[in-house]
Amino acid sequence: MGRSARKGKFITIEGPDGAGKTTQAEKLVEYLKSKGKRVIATREPGGTALGEQLRKILLDPEGSPVSSAEALIYAACRAQLLEKMVIPALKEGFIVVCDRFVDSSLAYQGYARGIGINRILQLNKWVIGPYWPDVTILLDIDPAESLKRLTGGKDRLESEALEFHQKVREGYMKVREMFPERIKVIDASLPVKEVFERLVAELEKAGILE
Repeated sequence: MGRSARKGKFITIEGPDGAGKTTQAEKLVEYLKSKGKRVIATREPGGTALGEQLRKILLDPEGSPVSSAEALIYAACRAQLLEKMVIPALKEGFIVVCDRFVDSSLAYQGYARGIGINRILQLNKWVIGPYWPDVTILLDIDPAESLKRLTGGKDRLESEALEFHQKVREGYMKVREMFPERIKVIDASLPVKEVFERLVAELEKAGILE
């Protein structure tokens, strides 16, 4: 089933740690439900029983999977999520809202870890097939600001040095240049309400909320 044959829509929310992805994803799900839409919310890594187990390994502050293993584990989570949740939901006509997806791998492992965006892209083309997001909202913010928003215990990636997070941001911008039609950038330093208003406006322009 290609994109043209989908009954549902696939929306992903991306951005660096502390950008507010989870908050905006939750607000979007509530908004869509208030409009009478059938919605399924999920996240990466995670979303399935296997994915949640792998998430613990990936984000454990004591864990240290090397970059190539890290990229492959994320791809395994993605494959499981697509097969078990995303594809069946799209076939049934649901709107799927996912907190992180493939662009995180391209930015974090592909660019910031130095594996190479194209190498990670080729791996994920095999995993994803025709099920790429219809639209991706990229919440952009200076890492020096976003990291200040993080409270409580930090996971392994959140605990990385500022330089790493700056590379992640650079990686996202490069990925956006590769997929300008799909990826819509929003200034995440704005108040939460304004960020959400811009998010909804982008989805309306993309025809997602029809």
